[in-house]
Amino acid sequence: MASGHELFRVFFFHDAVIAGNAFTIAPQDQVNLPKAWQRFGDEHGTDMVLCISSALRRGIVDAREAKRYELGASNSLKGFDLSGLGQWAEAMIVSDRVVTFGG
Repeated sequence: MASGHELFRVFFFHDAVIAGNAFTIAPQDQVNLPKAWQRFGDEHGTDMVLCISSALRRGIVDAREAKRYELGASNSLKGFDLSGLGQWAEAMIVSDRVVTFGG
């Protein structure tokens, strides 16, 4: 971003969906990664998407899914959307580069 690149979307998959969990509490001497990703998305206008299948499997729900599954609360961070792999495919189609981390 500092070099002038544009980031269309960050798609969090598998365990990476934890980055959108509003209930994550970091020790005082550590960076709160979910809040850091939230700030990044806000500052750069980047679409932040949690894979819905991965998120539900790990207990991360937005208001819509909390209602659907009759849960008492949602815990996805504001600025993160739950969506399917179609969002990932779209990002790959409209982008000239794709960067992945992990296995």
